[in-house]
Amino acid sequence: MTDQPAPERPGRKRSEDSRMAILAAASELTAEVGYAGLTIEGIAARSGAGKTTIYRWWPSKADVLLDALATKADLYVPVSDEGSYPADLSAFLTASFALGRDPQVAEVLCALMAEAQINPEFGKRFRASFLRNRRDALGVILDRAQARGDLPPGLPPATVADIVFGTLWYRLLATREPLDQRLADDLVSALAGTPCDPR
Repeated sequence: MTDQPAPERPGRKRSEDSRMAILAAASELTAEVGYAGLTIEGIAARSGAGKTTIYRWWPSKADVLLDALATKADLYVPVSDEGSYPADLSAFLTASFALGRDPQVAEVLCALMAEAQINPEFGKRFRASFLRNRRDALGVILDRAQARGDLPPGLPPATVADIVFGTLWYRLLATREPLDQRLADDLVSALAGTPCDPR
């Protein structure tokens, strides 16, 4: 994240177990009570951590969720080399859309995007530490394809990223249509020039 937590006092090391418990508690509570009902007090009670600990590591409940979301995306969305641009892109989109179909994740994504529109300071952190991170992950795939020589000519990488994430956010926020495998396959077909299964 671009906003780093305040330096801790000597002897008070941040526990990774405690951090993960707080992130899990925040995600679970958002699914149960919604973003509006989420409180630092609730996160503290669910995770067993103190409120002061949470505030020392994150400036707001939105930032706790932002960390949770970024951690989950890094864990579940691959940028591994599958041997070709279509295969790499398909793996990335399949995993991204599967994560976006998770109701708990979708709730957090929508809540944070909404918060980013009304809270300029949080919006900066959201763009820098989540949106940019996801674009950079896709950028690894695009750079690899360019180096291999199998990136189709025409669309610049930035436009490919706009199409991928624009589609994802449009379905999440506007139409609520499913982020299904057919959509992932259609995007691979359009962006990588592979034959489209008419289904």
